[in-house]
Amino acid sequence: MKKIQILGTGCAKCQKLADVAHEAAKSLGAPYELEKVTEIQRIMGFGVMSTPALVVDGKVKVSGKVPSLEETKKLLS
Repeated sequence: MKKIQILGTGCAKCQKLADVAHEAAKSLGAPYELEKVTEIQRIMGFGVMSTPALVVDGKVKVSGKVPSLEETKKLLS
């Protein structure tokens, strides 16, 4: 099962990234768990300086922007 984490304080971009990640994971048909990480200390623990960020199975895949649905599918594959 893929573990997808959205790092961000809950801003509009963070919510958009969560929506895109959810849609991409659903379309790939793989089982996944989606977690929103909003605590600054935990976000900094990933070494991320700009949010939102997408983390897949513990690896930061993108930060500071919201990738397209197609880009996100590739990042999750």
